[in-house]
Amino acid sequence: MSRSTPMLVQIEEDKHWWFASRTRAILALLDKYAGPGKQGRRVLDVGAGAGNMMHNLAQYGDEIVGLEFNPKPIEVAKARGWDVRQGDATKMPFEDAAFDIVALLDTVEHIPDENAVFNETFRVTRPGGTLIVTVPAFMWLWSHNDVINLHQRRYTAPELKQKLEAAGWEVPYCGYNNFLVFPLGAGVILLRRWLGKEPDMASPHFDEDAYQVEMEPAPPLLNTILEGVGKMEVALLKRFRLPWGTSIIAIAQKPRQ
Repeated sequence: MSRSTPMLVQIEEDKHWWFASRTRAILALLDKYAGPGKQGRRVLDVGAGAGNMMHNLAQYGDEIVGLEFNPKPIEVAKARGWDVRQGDATKMPFEDAAFDIVALLDTVEHIPDENAVFNETFRVTRPGGTLIVTVPAFMWLWSHNDVINLHQRRYTAPELKQKLEAAGWEVPYCGYNNFLVFPLGAGVILLRRWLGKEPDMASPHFDEDAYQVEMEPAPPLLNTILEGVGKMEVALLKRFRLPWGTSIIAIAQKPRQ
């Protein structure tokens, strides 16, 4: 597919290189495997928070619904005009086969019962529908950032693929993201671990009342450079399954019946 789906609008979080790079990867894979355009589809964002990704996901359906366990960010999402409902990802308040596209973006690593989440997303997806998942990669990269974000685990790509397949999903794509920055990211984590030093994670992207994901800020010049690296990586991701990275991105599809 020659064109790329653009980010529709920008919120503060979108300016951080990590979020911007992740969004471009998500849109590229949804374009490829689900197809661009609304096409009468319904979209579900599981772990929607304050609706930070809903402006991007909304271009893939005529209706988009968010599900969030924490009540605090739901008011922010509603003020932004999004339909975000409070609920448990392991027991979703939706009928079977209710959605064409389901997004599980850096969410399942927070939830103790990951298998229940994969089973529930399968249940609420229509036959032929698509699930997109992003998670952090490699337990040996566990850091203070995982602790403050209340992560339960990190994954490898084969492990994530196996767990999705065990829930009934077909997985045409499961690969790593943040491939080009992996040496820098992994090196910083390992160096800090060796020195016994952790960064000050106070971030302009974090809001206790809205529950924004805590992400270490980057100086403007570095942020611009890393965002450019992210754009180059998406060009690679469209053609190849990247062999390593600090994150994993997967596309799963529910078999047609």
